[in-house]
Amino acid sequence: MPIMIKTPQEIEKMRRSGQVVREVLEHVRQFVKPGASTQDLENAAVGKIKELGAKAAFKGYRGYPCVLCTSVNEEVVHGIPSAERVLRDGDIVSIDTGVILDGYYGDSAITVAVGQKVSPRTQRLLAVTKASLERGIEAIKPGATLGDVGAAVQEVVEAEGFSVVREFVGHGIGTRLHEDPQVPNYGRRGQGQKLREGMVIAIEPMVNAGKPDVQVLSDGWTAVTQDGSLSAHFEHTVAVTAEGATILTQ
Repeated sequence: MPIMIKTPQEIEKMRRSGQVVREVLEHVRQFVKPGASTQDLENAAVGKIKELGAKAAFKGYRGYPCVLCTSVNEEVVHGIPSAERVLRDGDIVSIDTGVILDGYYGDSAITVAVGQKVSPRTQRLLAVTKASLERGIEAIKPGATLGDVGAAVQEVVEAEGFSVVREFVGHGIGTRLHEDPQVPNYGRRGQGQKLREGMVIAIEPMVNAGKPDVQVLSDGWTAVTQDGSLSAHFEHTVAVTAEGATILTQ
């Protein structure tokens, strides 16, 4: 499919949907504590999305049942909220959500430490994953390539002894949740699709403390690390502008 170039007016609409996503994530973050279930997070998100006048992007997408993906510990992405999944002190939980506002999508994810007992190595995993996203965004400018972006992410992650998930990648976004191009979190500088002003992409490093391999559980959605190691996930929706990158979900 052709890569959709957005007008400044369309990017402004996407900024508004991105701001809703950010508000939802910041609201849900407050409910992350030992003893809370991932369904509690889901309920908080449902209420906030409604209050802000947006539509949930994930619910019903390819049959997905919820507005959030809540992926705990070794779960990489697409964990389904449930009343049975109760957060414990020392866990980490990735919270990923998207909305549609005025026909345009926003998409973002954060990983949050639960309680006070999160180990220093786990805290480092979160910090490195977040830093890799920031470094990837810094690589964005017209004429740069997706390989430049992926390499920037990969270098940060691997320098710290962690690994980048390869089965799942970022994506273009606009009037659909997933548009071309695919945006890998690894790559070689100078290779791949060239970035053009007006492109909007979701960059989302998924970083494992152990090996990069993942598998999908029998629910057909939840992806976990094969070696049982922890995984973190951060994501922003970003527009390519003449000046470089503009983050639409901060």
